[in-house]
Amino acid sequence: MAQSDSVYLEHLTWPELQQRIAAGATTVIVPTGGTEQNGPHMALGKHNFVVAEAAGRIARELGRALVAPVISIVPEGAIDGNAGNLQFPGTLGLSEDTFERVLREVTATLIRSGFTTVCFIGDHGQSQAAQEKVAQQLTATLLSSGVRVLNVSAYYAPDMEERELLRAGIAREALGDHGGVADTAELMAVSPRAVRMEQLDLQKWTGSGPSGATGRPQLATAEIGERLLRLRVRSAVGQILAAENPRKP
Repeated sequence: MAQSDSVYLEHLTWPELQQRIAAGATTVIVPTGGTEQNGPHMALGKHNFVVAEAAGRIARELGRALVAPVISIVPEGAIDGNAGNLQFPGTLGLSEDTFERVLREVTATLIRSGFTTVCFIGDHGQSQAAQEKVAQQLTATLLSSGVRVLNVSAYYAPDMEERELLRAGIAREALGDHGGVADTAELMAVSPRAVRMEQLDLQKWTGSGPSGATGRPQLATAEIGERLLRLRVRSAVGQILAAENPRKP
């Protein structure tokens, strides 16, 4: 596929983008990821790699949709704190206020380009509340001018992932809630080189301090990750289509 046919905005020249918008590509996805520790077995960019791939799939399924560059630094807790992911080197964070401002200003420039539907898709739990807040506020301000801003909450659905993993035969106590089976499987599906296979058995972790991951990620497979990604993409597409074509009473 030629770069000019890509759904990723950053692959296009400005005339190519202008032509795509004029032809009806007025929906844009704003993916938000995160640069943080993901245990000793996954690269710091896990969220960014996964959400970039998922956003591209969503755009292609929607048709006439494009993908903005990933916002790769998101809230991680108190910047001056030393808890959670911030206790590990490599975790980068923004304050909630700064993140909200980034969302607002990115949205403003996308609207200036000609987009009329802006969709936030977040791969990180601590991004969800800020995205919902900004989306609601901007939509209330802009809807009269024909612009809608949507936080695609259906994409981030841990309960949906958990049900799928249980159906795959993985015990609930093995799932983990950070750097566990779901996270590892999805990264294996989109960027296997970002997974350190030799570190997957965290029961053998020999570094100092906590590993930063929970559950039994060694049970993850790329096949499981692909199934999870398909679920997330399908759910996101459904929410966006419902927002673009609301049912009349």
